[in-house]
Amino acid sequence: MSAISSLLKSSVHLYAPRVDSKILPTAFAEIVKTLYINDRIVICLEVMKKFLKYFSLGLISTLLSAAPSFGAERISFFYAPFGEFSLSTKSLETFAKEGKITSDLELYARRATPEQLAQLRQLLQQRFNVTPTLVSQFTYSPIGEQVVRRLGELLLTEAHQNGFYALRGALIIAANDPQGLTVVNIIRRFPSATIRLNFTEGVKIVNNLSELLKDRDAVVAYLRQQALLGTITTANIDFSQKPDLRQPGKFSFEKVYFELNDVKRSRRLPVDVYIPQAKTQGSNNQPASPFPLIVISHGLASDRYALAYLAQHLASYGFAVAALDHPGSNSQRFQQYFAGLAGPPEPREFIDRPLDVKYVLDELQRLATVNASLKGKINFQQVGAIGHSFGGYTVLTLAGAKLNFAQLRRDCYPNRSLNLSLLLQCQASELAPKDYSLQDSRIKAVMAINPINSSVLGQSGLSQIKVPAMLVTGSQDIFAPAIPEQIRPFTWLTDTNKYLLLIQNATHFTALEESTPSGNVLPVPSGLLGPEPTVAYSYLKAFSVAFLESNLLNNPEYQVYLQPAYAQYVSQNPLNLSLLTSLTTEQFTQALKNDPKQK
Repeated sequence: MSAISSLLKSSVHLYAPRVDSKILPTAFAEIVKTLYINDRIVICLEVMKKFLKYFSLGLISTLLSAAPSFGAERISFFYAPFGEFSLSTKSLETFAKEGKITSDLELYARRATPEQLAQLRQLLQQRFNVTPTLVSQFTYSPIGEQVVRRLGELLLTEAHQNGFYALRGALIIAANDPQGLTVVNIIRRFPSATIRLNFTEGVKIVNNLSELLKDRDAVVAYLRQQALLGTITTANIDFSQKPDLRQPGKFSFEKVYFELNDVKRSRRLPVDVYIPQAKTQGSNNQPASPFPLIVISHGLASDRYALAYLAQHLASYGFAVAALDHPGSNSQRFQQYFAGLAGPPEPREFIDRPLDVKYVLDELQRLATVNASLKGKINFQQVGAIGHSFGGYTVLTLAGAKLNFAQLRRDCYPNRSLNLSLLLQCQASELAPKDYSLQDSRIKAVMAINPINSSVLGQSGLSQIKVPAMLVTGSQDIFAPAIPEQIRPFTWLTDTNKYLLLIQNATHFTALEESTPSGNVLPVPSGLLGPEPTVAYSYLKAFSVAFLESNLLNNPEYQVYLQPAYAQYVSQNPLNLSLLTSLTTEQFTQALKNDPKQK
């Protein structure tokens, strides 16, 4: 490992998201950016967030206007057995501005490739357009503090102490600098003459990340091969002669807005209900049978519009769809939070979100007896649920999964994982450990897209699900990583009607449609969005129809689409698609081992 590579990797490791737009506070989305260096993902520090509302305006003004008496002039690290190494901040600044390699930097530059140097300079030049309020609000939040404290284990003060407080102050003040938040500016505002890199810890993190990526690639390759083997038995099916489920169905629809108010929990719940226009039967012009209902739950810092394309598509196939906003964790709540008008989402959201859906079902069922738009149009005995990210967790609990406090204790005290979703999941450990009643018996099938669940539900929690389930995963999802959050959990599902839809090269945001302007809490760095997502929308449209028609309405003619051969038929580069209907724990272990005999 070259010295410059080691410096880069140990000083700017970690990841971060557009938050759950969705799994972590969207605020958290700017905390990390992905760079590809020699085909290895290195996650680098990018930015932090807003300002703690409890500070007075006077104190904020004083803090931001005061220039630090000194900043870090050097970065040093100990590299056994060779001893102490150091690099001046000035040399990095000169390299960033002029591309000039000083004598101080030359030792490290000789050991780096031109590509690595270009990427390092790009990182040093990158200006992150965020306000000091945004930076502070995030770094003072529970999740933000965890992230900065973890970074502080790598960026130590001159006295070899965790750099948490120094780093938080440097981030806030650098964000207020006219030159903006840059890596060099953060170093310049670090209140210690020297930043000491915890080289050993940095190398450990990089090595662990490398192993995780190696495991992910091996498992994805294995699953794709298994899916291809599954196409052999159905190779004679000509899908071009069958209805194309990617195209809209025969129903038109109308959208009706309701604002429901759960007074007991002080939750106002905006809901869009998509109602297919009923066809008529016979000469009496009687309406068709009531339509099955699908509930859609959005992810963190998102809203009810994120999967609107899916709601509209399902409505065209004769499904009524209710897409709701979760007020404690939607985009509006995060806008208020970033403006200092509300606190961060509470751990209680893990309970309130499923209760939101149950309340919406109760209210719609009540309204269907009196409201002309709903009366006689919804079949509450045929209800399915679809959720993304935090919404994926939500629909899994509604299907019967139980919170797993024992697993949370094991994974969160302390949380040393590189799985970013644990930053959110571990918030549930603050809840009183008891058996919460979150299941809704009306829900007969669920589809969870990029769900988070590995610790908050775990194996014992997910194994309680007794209804058909489809998990959707993206191989490049760094916020709800495929292996711990979807692939391994797929092996824990006990119902025989289960499906794993794997979209290669898809990210955490691939399934999400562009939200409304008010719903875009923060823009996601383009490097985290992944390939153009239109083809992925078509996958989700087709397989949601096939899954719900087959498993919610028991229409056997749609079962033919729930086969690996159909996934291969619609698959397009670079978002290659695979479908599995079974995966044993033994097969999963073999895939992790990358056993050549299994290939």
